[in-house]
Amino acid sequence: DLDECATSPCKDHQYCLNTDGSFLCKACDASCIGCTGEGSEKCKTCSPGYVKEDEKCTDIDECNLSEKVCMKENQDCVNTSGSYKCVCSEGFEDKDGTCVQT
Repeated sequence: DLDECATSPCKDHQYCLNTDGSFLCKACDASCIGCTGEGSEKCKTCSPGYVKEDEKCTDIDECNLSEKVCMKENQDCVNTSGSYKCVCSEGFEDKDGTCVQT
């Protein structure tokens, strides 16, 4: 078997998997910018919203940072994979970018 992966035939956001007589290009983990294999521990660099911890790219919980990220009144922070979103607190709804009581 010829190792086609030796010539790096895949795109930047993929890794090469050598197979018998061929190869496959597989997508890197969402936490990676470039990778050498499957999973968040094979990242070359972590994507924005992720930080390298114990050799893995792990999600940053922006909602637990000392500096508040959701600044508007009656708004809660919801952590998402690689990011966060600001939503109106329970009993409030978004009216033109302001959380008003329902």
